[in-house]
Amino acid sequence: MKRREFITLLGGASSSSIFLLRPTVAQERGKILQIGFLYPGPEGAATSRMAALLSGLEAGLRQPAQVTMIPRTAGGDIAKLPPMAADLVARKVDLISAISPVAIRAAMAATSTIPIVAGDLESEPVTTGFVKSIARPGGNLTGVFLDFPDFGKKWLEALKEVLPHIVNVAVLWDPATGEQQLNAVASAAQVLGIALQNLEVRGPADAEAAFAAARERSAGALVILSSPFVGGNTKLLADLAQAQRLPAITLFTNFAREGGLMAYGPNLDAYFQQQGVMASKILKGANPAELPVEAPTKFEFVVNLKAAQALGLTMPASILLRADEVIE
Repeated sequence: MKRREFITLLGGASSSSIFLLRPTVAQERGKILQIGFLYPGPEGAATSRMAALLSGLEAGLRQPAQVTMIPRTAGGDIAKLPPMAADLVARKVDLISAISPVAIRAAMAATSTIPIVAGDLESEPVTTGFVKSIARPGGNLTGVFLDFPDFGKKWLEALKEVLPHIVNVAVLWDPATGEQQLNAVASAAQVLGIALQNLEVRGPADAEAAFAAARERSAGALVILSSPFVGGNTKLLADLAQAQRLPAITLFTNFAREGGLMAYGPNLDAYFQQQGVMASKILKGANPAELPVEAPTKFEFVVNLKAAQALGLTMPASILLRADEVIE
Protein backbone atom coordinates (compact mmCIF):
# COMPACT_ATOMS: atom_id res chain seq x y z
CA MET A 1 0.00 0.00 0.00
CA LYS A 2 1.39 3.44 -0.90
CA ARG A 3 1.79 5.94 1.89
CA ARG A 4 -0.66 8.41 0.44
CA GLU A 5 -3.31 5.70 0.61
CA PHE A 6 -3.18 5.41 4.38
CA ILE A 7 -2.39 8.97 5.47
CA THR A 8 -5.52 11.11 5.62
CA LEU A 9 -5.61 14.81 6.39
CA LEU A 10 -8.86 15.98 7.93
CA GLY A 11 -9.74 19.67 8.04
CA GLY A 12 -7.52 22.39 9.59
CA ALA A 13 -4.29 21.34 11.24
CA SER A 14 -5.05 23.20 14.50
CA SER A 15 -8.02 21.11 15.55
CA SER A 16 -8.18 17.89 13.56
CA SER A 17 -6.25 14.64 13.48
CA ILE A 18 -3.96 12.94 11.01
CA PHE A 19 -4.34 9.18 10.88
CA LEU A 20 -1.71 6.65 9.93
CA LEU A 21 -3.91 3.59 9.55
CA ARG A 22 -2.61 0.05 9.43
CA PRO A 23 -3.52 -3.11 11.35
CA THR A 24 -1.26 -3.02 14.41
CA VAL A 25 0.34 -4.23 17.54
CA ALA A 26 -1.34 -1.27 19.26
CA GLN A 27 -4.72 -2.51 18.01
CA GLU A 28 -3.99 -5.94 19.37
CA ARG A 29 -3.52 -4.32 22.76
CA GLY A 30 -6.81 -2.54 22.24
CA LYS A 31 -5.13 0.88 22.03
CA ILE A 32 -4.56 3.50 19.35
CA LEU A 33 -1.34 5.42 19.98
CA GLN A 34 -1.76 9.20 20.10
CA ILE A 35 0.92 11.77 19.25
CA GLY A 36 0.41 15.45 20.00
CA PHE A 37 2.09 17.87 17.56
CA LEU A 38 2.74 21.21 19.29
CA TYR A 39 3.78 23.89 16.79
CA PRO A 40 3.96 27.67 17.25
CA GLY A 41 3.83 28.57 13.57
CA PRO A 42 1.07 28.72 10.94
CA GLU A 43 -1.14 25.77 10.01
CA GLY A 44 0.01 25.83 6.39
CA ALA A 45 3.61 25.17 7.39
CA ALA A 46 2.63 22.56 9.98
CA THR A 47 0.96 20.24 7.46
CA SER A 48 4.13 19.39 5.52
CA ARG A 49 6.11 19.06 8.77
CA MET A 50 3.63 16.54 10.14
CA ALA A 51 3.60 14.54 6.91
CA ALA A 52 7.40 14.24 7.06
CA LEU A 53 7.28 13.25 10.74
CA LEU A 54 4.74 10.54 9.94
CA SER A 55 7.01 9.26 7.18
CA GLY A 56 9.81 8.83 9.71
CA LEU A 57 7.44 7.26 12.22
CA GLU A 58 6.29 4.71 9.66
CA ALA A 59 9.89 3.87 8.74
CA GLY A 60 10.89 3.54 12.38
CA LEU A 61 8.03 1.33 13.50
CA ARG A 62 8.75 -1.25 10.79
CA GLN A 63 5.63 -3.17 11.80
CA PRO A 64 1.87 -2.65 11.57
CA ALA A 65 0.74 0.21 13.79
CA GLN A 66 -2.20 2.55 14.25
CA VAL A 67 -1.30 6.06 15.30
CA THR A 68 -3.48 9.14 15.65
CA MET A 69 -1.70 12.49 15.39
CA ILE A 70 -3.33 15.42 17.17
CA PRO A 71 -2.03 18.76 15.84
CA ARG A 72 -2.05 21.95 17.90
CA THR A 73 -0.75 25.01 16.02
CA ALA A 74 -0.54 28.49 17.53
CA GLY A 75 -0.41 30.52 14.30
CA GLY A 76 2.35 32.72 15.71
CA ASP A 77 0.58 33.46 19.00
CA ILE A 78 2.89 31.75 21.49
CA ALA A 79 0.52 32.55 24.38
CA LYS A 80 -1.67 29.73 23.01
CA LEU A 81 1.02 27.08 23.50
CA PRO A 82 0.69 26.43 27.28
CA PRO A 83 -3.07 25.71 27.13
CA MET A 84 -2.54 23.64 23.98
CA ALA A 85 0.14 21.61 25.76
CA ALA A 86 -2.17 21.18 28.77
CA ASP A 87 -4.92 19.96 26.43
CA LEU A 88 -2.63 17.32 24.94
CA VAL A 89 -1.69 16.14 28.43
CA ALA A 90 -5.36 16.01 29.44
CA ARG A 91 -6.01 13.82 26.41
CA LYS A 92 -3.33 11.45 27.75
CA VAL A 93 -1.40 11.35 24.50
CA ASP A 94 1.39 8.78 24.32
CA LEU A 95 3.98 11.26 23.07
CA ILE A 96 4.32 14.97 22.29
CA SER A 97 6.30 16.32 19.35
CA ALA A 98 7.23 19.88 20.39
CA ILE A 99 8.68 22.18 17.75
CA SER A 100 10.81 25.21 18.73
CA PRO A 101 12.02 26.43 22.15
CA VAL A 102 8.71 28.01 23.14
CA ALA A 103 6.76 24.82 22.38
CA ILE A 104 9.33 22.72 24.24
CA ARG A 105 9.03 24.90 27.34
CA ALA A 106 5.23 24.69 27.20
CA ALA A 107 5.32 20.90 26.89
CA MET A 108 7.87 20.51 29.70
CA ALA A 109 5.78 22.71 31.97
CA ALA A 110 2.70 20.62 31.22
CA THR A 111 4.16 17.16 31.88
CA SER A 112 7.15 15.42 33.39
CA THR A 113 5.97 11.94 32.47
CA ILE A 114 4.68 11.92 28.86
CA PRO A 115 7.64 11.50 26.46
CA ILE A 116 8.54 14.61 24.46
CA VAL A 117 10.45 14.52 21.18
CA ALA A 118 11.76 18.01 20.53
CA GLY A 119 12.52 19.64 17.21
CA ASP A 120 14.61 22.76 17.85
CA LEU A 121 16.67 24.68 15.29
CA GLU A 122 17.45 27.51 17.69
CA SER A 123 18.80 26.14 21.00
CA GLU A 124 21.67 24.19 22.54
CA PRO A 125 19.74 21.66 24.65
CA VAL A 126 22.14 21.34 27.62
CA THR A 127 22.79 25.03 28.30
CA THR A 128 19.09 25.81 27.98
CA GLY A 129 18.26 23.11 30.54
CA PHE A 130 16.16 20.98 28.21
CA VAL A 131 18.36 17.92 28.85
CA LYS A 132 21.10 16.96 31.31
CA SER A 133 23.49 15.73 28.63
CA ILE A 134 23.51 14.88 24.93
CA ALA A 135 24.22 11.19 25.54
CA ARG A 136 21.77 10.77 28.45
CA PRO A 137 19.01 13.41 28.43
CA GLY A 138 17.88 12.26 31.87
CA GLY A 139 14.19 13.22 31.77
CA ASN A 140 11.14 12.75 29.59
CA LEU A 141 12.57 14.77 26.69
CA THR A 142 14.96 14.03 23.84
CA GLY A 143 14.98 15.19 20.24
CA VAL A 144 16.81 16.73 17.29
CA PHE A 145 18.71 19.97 17.96
CA LEU A 146 20.86 22.07 15.65
CA ASP A 147 24.43 22.90 16.70
CA PHE A 148 24.06 26.47 15.55
CA PRO A 149 27.42 28.32 15.93
CA ASP A 150 28.88 26.90 12.70
CA PHE A 151 25.92 28.21 10.74
CA GLY A 152 26.34 31.80 11.91
CA LYS A 153 29.89 31.77 10.59
CA LYS A 154 29.02 30.02 7.32
CA TRP A 155 26.23 32.52 6.54
CA LEU A 156 28.47 35.54 7.03
CA GLU A 157 31.31 33.91 5.10
CA ALA A 158 28.95 33.27 2.17
CA LEU A 159 27.80 36.90 2.18
CA LYS A 160 31.44 38.01 2.35
CA GLU A 161 32.28 35.90 -0.71
CA VAL A 162 29.48 37.51 -2.69
CA LEU A 163 30.12 41.01 -1.29
CA PRO A 164 33.85 41.15 -0.40
CA HIS A 165 33.74 44.75 0.84
CA ILE A 166 30.69 44.39 3.05
CA VAL A 167 31.10 45.93 6.53
CA ASN A 168 27.53 46.36 7.75
CA VAL A 169 24.98 43.52 8.06
CA ALA A 170 21.50 43.62 9.57
CA VAL A 171 20.33 40.63 11.61
CA LEU A 172 16.63 39.78 11.93
CA TRP A 173 16.05 38.06 15.25
CA ASP A 174 13.04 36.79 17.21
CA PRO A 175 13.82 37.24 20.96
CA ALA A 176 11.48 34.35 21.81
CA THR A 177 14.07 31.92 20.41
CA GLY A 178 16.79 32.93 22.88
CA GLU A 179 20.24 34.41 22.26
CA GLN A 180 22.28 31.41 21.05
CA GLN A 181 21.98 32.29 17.37
CA LEU A 182 22.55 35.98 17.97
CA ASN A 183 25.71 35.31 19.99
CA ALA A 184 27.03 32.90 17.35
CA VAL A 185 26.59 35.44 14.55
CA ALA A 186 28.10 38.21 16.69
CA SER A 187 31.22 36.11 17.36
CA ALA A 188 31.64 35.31 13.68
CA ALA A 189 31.09 38.95 12.68
CA GLN A 190 33.86 40.10 15.02
CA VAL A 191 36.33 37.71 13.39
CA LEU A 192 35.27 38.77 9.88
CA GLY A 193 35.32 42.51 10.63
CA ILE A 194 31.60 42.99 10.08
CA ALA A 195 29.39 45.32 12.12
CA LEU A 196 25.92 43.99 12.99
CA GLN A 197 22.62 45.77 13.48
CA ASN A 198 20.08 43.65 15.37
CA LEU A 199 16.43 44.08 14.41
CA GLU A 200 13.68 42.30 16.34
CA VAL A 201 11.00 40.49 14.35
CA ARG A 202 8.38 38.63 16.38
CA GLY A 203 5.86 38.11 13.59
CA PRO A 204 4.45 39.36 10.28
CA ALA A 205 3.51 42.74 11.75
CA ASP A 206 7.19 43.52 12.39
CA ALA A 207 8.67 42.19 9.17
CA GLU A 208 8.10 45.04 6.71
CA ALA A 209 9.32 47.69 9.15
CA ALA A 210 12.42 45.62 9.97
CA PHE A 211 13.39 45.26 6.30
CA ALA A 212 12.84 48.99 5.74
CA ALA A 213 14.97 49.76 8.81
CA ALA A 214 17.78 47.58 7.47
CA ARG A 215 17.78 49.56 4.23
CA GLU A 216 17.55 52.92 6.04
CA ARG A 217 20.56 52.00 8.20
CA SER A 218 22.61 51.26 5.06
CA ALA A 219 22.92 47.53 5.73
CA GLY A 220 24.76 45.89 2.87
CA ALA A 221 23.12 42.52 3.48
CA LEU A 222 20.79 40.69 5.80
CA VAL A 223 20.99 37.56 7.95
CA ILE A 224 17.62 36.14 8.98
CA LEU A 225 17.95 33.98 12.08
CA SER A 226 15.89 30.85 12.57
CA SER A 227 12.46 30.98 14.21
CA PRO A 228 9.08 29.31 13.65
CA PHE A 229 7.85 32.58 12.12
CA VAL A 230 10.70 32.61 9.61
CA GLY A 231 10.27 28.93 8.73
CA GLY A 232 6.57 29.42 8.04
CA ASN A 233 6.87 32.70 6.10
CA THR A 234 9.80 32.29 3.72
CA LYS A 235 7.88 33.68 0.70
CA LEU A 236 6.93 36.85 2.59
CA LEU A 237 10.54 37.38 3.66
CA ALA A 238 11.91 36.70 0.18
CA ASP A 239 9.48 39.24 -1.27
CA LEU A 240 10.53 41.85 1.30
CA ALA A 241 14.21 41.21 0.58
CA GLN A 242 13.52 41.76 -3.12
CA ALA A 243 11.54 44.92 -2.46
CA GLN A 244 14.31 46.43 -0.35
CA ARG A 245 17.05 45.11 -2.66
CA LEU A 246 18.82 43.33 0.19
CA PRO A 247 21.09 40.32 -0.36
CA ALA A 248 19.92 37.92 2.34
CA ILE A 249 20.62 34.47 3.72
CA THR A 250 18.81 32.26 6.21
CA LEU A 251 18.49 28.70 7.50
CA PHE A 252 15.34 27.75 5.57
CA THR A 253 16.10 26.67 2.02
CA ASN A 254 12.65 27.58 0.68
CA PHE A 255 13.66 31.21 1.19
CA ALA A 256 16.10 30.94 -1.73
CA ARG A 257 13.69 28.85 -3.79
CA GLU A 258 11.04 31.56 -3.35
CA GLY A 259 13.19 34.52 -4.36
CA GLY A 260 15.77 35.16 -1.64
CA LEU A 261 19.47 35.17 -2.53
CA MET A 262 20.84 32.24 -0.49
CA ALA A 263 19.93 29.71 2.17
CA TYR A 264 21.94 27.12 4.03
CA GLY A 265 20.42 24.75 6.56
CA PRO A 266 18.88 21.36 7.26
CA ASN A 267 16.66 19.64 4.74
CA LEU A 268 13.37 20.03 6.61
CA ASP A 269 11.75 16.85 5.30
CA ALA A 270 14.73 14.82 6.50
CA TYR A 271 14.77 16.76 9.78
CA PHE A 272 11.16 15.94 10.64
CA GLN A 273 11.52 12.36 9.41
CA GLN A 274 14.42 12.01 11.84
CA GLN A 275 12.15 13.13 14.68
CA GLY A 276 9.56 10.59 13.55
CA VAL A 277 12.12 7.79 13.77
CA MET A 278 13.05 8.92 17.29
CA ALA A 279 9.36 8.95 18.25
CA SER A 280 8.97 5.41 16.91
CA LYS A 281 11.78 4.19 19.17
CA ILE A 282 10.00 5.60 22.21
CA LEU A 283 6.64 4.18 21.13
CA LYS A 284 8.35 0.79 20.85
CA GLY A 285 9.63 1.07 24.42
CA ALA A 286 12.83 3.15 24.44
CA ASN A 287 13.29 5.43 27.46
CA PRO A 288 13.67 9.10 26.39
CA ALA A 289 15.96 9.65 29.38
CA GLU A 290 18.46 7.29 27.76
CA LEU A 291 17.85 8.07 24.09
CA PRO A 292 20.68 10.41 22.98
CA VAL A 293 19.89 13.80 21.51
CA GLU A 294 20.58 13.90 17.77
CA ALA A 295 21.59 16.58 15.26
CA PRO A 296 20.21 17.00 11.73
CA THR A 297 21.99 14.78 9.24
CA LYS A 298 21.14 16.30 5.84
CA PHE A 299 21.91 19.89 4.84
CA GLU A 300 21.39 22.00 1.73
CA PHE A 301 22.97 25.12 0.27
CA VAL A 302 20.58 26.78 -2.20
CA VAL A 303 21.53 29.78 -4.37
CA ASN A 304 19.14 31.85 -6.48
CA LEU A 305 20.83 33.31 -9.59
CA LYS A 306 17.65 35.16 -10.56
CA ALA A 307 17.77 37.03 -7.26
CA ALA A 308 21.49 37.74 -7.77
CA GLN A 309 20.82 39.18 -11.22
CA ALA A 310 18.03 41.39 -9.87
CA LEU A 311 20.45 42.68 -7.22
CA GLY A 312 23.18 43.30 -9.79
CA LEU A 313 25.44 40.66 -8.22
CA THR A 314 27.74 38.13 -9.84
CA MET A 315 27.88 34.93 -7.85
CA PRO A 316 31.48 33.69 -7.49
CA ALA A 317 32.37 30.24 -8.75
CA SER A 318 33.27 29.17 -5.20
CA ILE A 319 29.65 29.67 -4.15
CA LEU A 320 28.17 27.94 -7.19
CA LEU A 321 30.45 24.94 -6.85
CA ARG A 322 29.39 24.41 -3.22
CA ALA A 323 25.67 24.85 -3.89
CA ASP A 324 23.46 21.79 -3.74
CA GLU A 325 20.83 23.60 -5.81
CA VAL A 326 21.11 26.64 -8.09
CA ILE A 327 17.94 28.48 -9.15
CA GLU A 328 18.46 29.87 -12.67
